[in-house]
Parts: sequence; structure tokens; C-alpha cells
Amino acid sequence: MYRSFVDCDPKPDKRLVLKIAETKEELEACFRLLHDAYVGSGFMRPDPSGMRVTIYHALPTTTTLCAEFDGEVVGTLSLIRESVFGFPLQSIFDLHAIREEIGQIAEVSALAVHPKFRNTGGMILFPLMKFMYEYCTTFFDTRHLVIAVNPNRIEMYESLLLFERLKENEVENYDFANGAPAVGATIDLHAAPGLFKRVYEKKPRRKNLYVYLMRSRLRNIVMPRRRYFSTNDPVMTPNLLDYFFNQRTRTFENLSEREKGLLHSIYNLPEYKQVLPADLSESNFPSRQRKHQRYSLKCPGIFSVISPEKTDVYALQVVEFSDDGFLANSKVPLPINAWGEARIRLGSEEKSIIRAMAVRGKYNGAHGLYGFRLAEADLPWRKLVGVLKAGAIHEDLDNATRFLPG
Repeated sequence: MYRSFVDCDPKPDKRLVLKIAETKEELEACFRLLHDAYVGSGFMRPDPSGMRVTIYHALPTTTTLCAEFDGEVVGTLSLIRESVFGFPLQSIFDLHAIREEIGQIAEVSALAVHPKFRNTGGMILFPLMKFMYEYCTTFFDTRHLVIAVNPNRIEMYESLLLFERLKENEVENYDFANGAPAVGATIDLHAAPGLFKRVYEKKPRRKNLYVYLMRSRLRNIVMPRRRYFSTNDPVMTPNLLDYFFNQRTRTFENLSEREKGLLHSIYNLPEYKQVLPADLSESNFPSRQRKHQRYSLKCPGIFSVISPEKTDVYALQVVEFSDDGFLANSKVPLPINAWGEARIRLGSEEKSIIRAMAVRGKYNGAHGLYGFRLAEADLPWRKLVGVLKAGAIHEDLDNATRFLPG
């Protein structure tokens, strides 16, 4: 029944634009749209600000997508990558089975469509879903999506988007949605093309979500520009954090002491700390932080270990890096405590050649995850770390590198 109502236009109105919400005006419009939708559905009480803003919106690992029609925000959803704050739904759903599989997890949250577009056959919803799919698979380094939705909507996600329910099934009281009941579900984006093809391949073009999501191109989608192979698109400047979380809402004020400490560990920069909530445990919290901040990327590379008899070359995919090391995936076992040369593509025009050694790792027979230590970072490596340490938001990364030495 749900599939019979599908109407996905391969050439939407040119007035429709799908992009990352990044300005104060775009973010505020998204938060207002979300507030009205949640209040109308009974998922939250009205807030004096007229916005729904959560601590997850403050994190650099969260991206808010928006759909604009003729300059007005008419749809939004947020993608929440895992951080020290975890996920909203993990308080009631067990993600252990998903965590055992390869690949990053992101929670789809804060979905809302403007009332005047809710009965248009998916005119906003389907382009937003396509934008979400393309962004997750090509930019956000995400394999598994998880959601928590009201029981009366779960069948739509199951039948249309082929989500599968999490084991806990229905939960009677979900605090993140004002105590409303919730059902958890997930989809593996690596398996999604095969699933969608099997279900939709014989459907007419405008009802074929396989062709629409996986094969077609929407010129309405504006993807972020990236000089480096980073996996996040942070937009929260100190001014935006102050505006949304201190001035307009009491989000920062209402955090626990632990959450305040975690927030300070994420935004460990003087200009950000000026707008963060006072942290009573700040004097001892830094002792529990990593020595060097880690940053998320998705960079291809090779690791070569030379011995008198031969040279072994291993393909890598670097997923995290810091001042003095990096974390990388490998499809084969890697030697531990053996120095070698790592050649890593940091971006389309940036390459780092460094001496490195795998100091720890785990291989499960099909996939390995290894931690490397650097002998010394080279200039391209130091440039990228410097840019990210400066707290640059995604649109500034390209410009920021022009002013670094070298």
C-alpha cells in the first residue's frame, strides 16, 4: 500500500534546493520547522524559543540537511555520527549487533516537512531521502543508519525504505520524544542497492525507488566542497553555538557536569570555550582526554615495510588521525612493531609521506583495524592538523589552507 503512493519525480522543480544547513537563518528555520512538527505530533512541549534544539545539534559530528523551496526551508533532517555523546536512541535500544559489523553508524533524527508539502506525494520527502542516501554513502562515511520512530510510522520506513526493526521492538516511553512510544530500526547501506533492486526493479520509473535513490542524479542537490577527505561538515562557529545554545535556548545550561566536560573536550579551543558552559570538573577533566585530539577522515593509502629479502606493500584506509598517529582499516593482517613508509592521500591534491609503525591492531579474518604511531609528521600532515585544530568549519577548510606556511 505504501509503495503504491510513491511518486518520485526524477526532475524536481528547479526552485527546490537540497543542501547542508549552515547559516544562522537556515539552521533557525530548520529548528523552527522541527519544533512545530514535534509539538504538533505530541513529541515535545512548546519551547519559548519556538525551536527544537538538542545537544546533538551542537556537535561537529552532526549534519543538518535542509530542503529549500523558492528560498524557504520546507524540509529538514539531521544525521548524527557517533561521538562521546553516543546516539539519542542508544539509551533504549541495544546497538551491540550493529557495532560488531564493519562500518560507521549514524542516527537519522529530527525529520520534518512543512505542512503545505506533506500531501504532495513526497515532493520534499523523497528528494530529502535521496540527499541523505548520497551524503551518507559518499561524504559521511556511514554504513549503518539507525532510527527511532513512532510505532504508527514504522511500517512506512519498513515498506518504503526497507529498514529492519531492532530487537527491542517497541519501547513504551522514549524520553527524547517527550515520552512517546518508539520503535527502533536499521538499514545497512552496503546491502541497500541489492535490497532496493529486488523490491523495486519492476516498478514504473516514478515509483522505482531503486533507480531514483541509487541510479539517478538530482541537480537540485548541492554537495559540500571539500579540499580534504574529511567525513564531517561542522558548521557551528562560536557565535552560532552561543546564539542557539545560550541565548535562544537553555541547552548548555541544562547539561550535566559530565556532559559539560565532554563538550569542553570536543571544543578544546579558547574561542569556543568562551561560549561553553562553565565546567566545574574542568580542572581534572583534561587528564581523562586523549593526549592529542583525533579527527575523522576517509583517506586511501599504502604502507610499505622493507626487509633485506623483500618489500611488503599493504593497502590502507585511514579513518582517524592526530598529531602523532592514525587509525587505519586493512583487508589483510599487518605486521606489528615494524617501521615502514606510509603514503596517504589526505585530499584530491594533498599527499603525505611519513615513517610509521603499527603498534596495535585486531584482525578478524576479513577485516583489520590498526593504530599507527608516526616517527615525525610531514608538512602536509601538519597543515591539515593545523586547519582542524583551528576549528575551521567545513566551508572555511579550503581557504584556511592558503594561509598556512609552505
